[in-house]
Amino acid sequence: MKKLMTLALMALALTANAQEKKTVEVPQWVSNIKFSGYGMLQYQGSDQEDAESNTFKLRLARFILDGKIGDFDWRAQIQGTNATGPGQPTVQLVDLYAEWRKYPEFKVRAGQFKRAFTYENPTHPITQGWRGYADVINNLSGFGDRTGEKSSGGRDIGVQISGDLFPNAEGRRLFHYQVGIYNGEGVNETDKDNRKDIIGGFWVMPIKGLRVGAFGWTGSRGNMTVDYAKDANGNYILDSKGNKTAITGSVAKNRYAFSAEYSQGEYMFRAEYLHSQGWGAAKAGNNTREVDYSKGDKADGWYAFGIVPVIKGKLHAKARYQCYRAQKEWDSAKTSYEAGLNYFFTKNLEMHLEYARINDRSLAGKHDYNLVDLEMDFRF
Repeated sequence: MKKLMTLALMALALTANAQEKKTVEVPQWVSNIKFSGYGMLQYQGSDQEDAESNTFKLRLARFILDGKIGDFDWRAQIQGTNATGPGQPTVQLVDLYAEWRKYPEFKVRAGQFKRAFTYENPTHPITQGWRGYADVINNLSGFGDRTGEKSSGGRDIGVQISGDLFPNAEGRRLFHYQVGIYNGEGVNETDKDNRKDIIGGFWVMPIKGLRVGAFGWTGSRGNMTVDYAKDANGNYILDSKGNKTAITGSVAKNRYAFSAEYSQGEYMFRAEYLHSQGWGAAKAGNNTREVDYSKGDKADGWYAFGIVPVIKGKLHAKARYQCYRAQKEWDSAKTSYEAGLNYFFTKNLEMHLEYARINDRSLAGKHDYNLVDLEMDFRF
């Protein structure tokens, strides 16, 4: 009998234990974390004289964590790209920031993020809709920068305040401002001259979908080779390895931009003009630090494009005109006339086709050539 009672009690205990529900408390900030990303696969062909190309590329892959803690939003983003060269790792951290967003009139962001310069800079690479950002954006907005700064995707480390003011009767805010202070060296870099870049901009939105704005940028890139030491006879002073002794200093970045955009539904039109004063490096965007005075201390450029629906939700047609003058002279102008189609299989899978006729006056040989670009882009 005792054995039967013992077995019965054990059975009851096991049954109660199996039926007992255990609750694990998950912090709200963990529940708010979202993982996403995207990839961009590319084919590109060009008949540029003495530089013909015909290749498949892995243009870009990014993995993103977004979250929210109280009144703060945060983001961490890692990028893999086909970019190679000195100081350009194929995998690197591109975004890491937190932003206090309690009030739409006044937000504060700190960390590594997009510079507060131009409309196109912060545009998503897929949404931007082209084979790449406009040449003037690449050179004067911190992508493959004119100063030789390594490819930074328009980003830097710093602090920014921004806000949207003056809501109308419908609640749509009519004025936006943003001002940031940055190291001035691009992604994952400390300040090399202890002089910060200050970038700001504003735009007005008089009607729905339209914004017209202006931006300004003043700063420098430090630890640039501005000259080489010479002795009293004018001969270069060599170090123990036989190399010329560099004289380092800072190169100014004084820039401004004017921007206009209309975006409504599936229609998108944008135009921007950028101007830069300050010496450039021997090669843009290659983590080079030697000043090339032959290029002059001014550069400018502009672009304009339109993207319109042909079949709603499925097929868009596009055209773009752009010009970048590396020396603010027509002899250095690179001009592109582009047209293409974007096809949407689903909202997360699309294909881009583009043809460009390019005239590059800086080339020693034939200035005109053709370029074809085909991309498959996906999000997850």
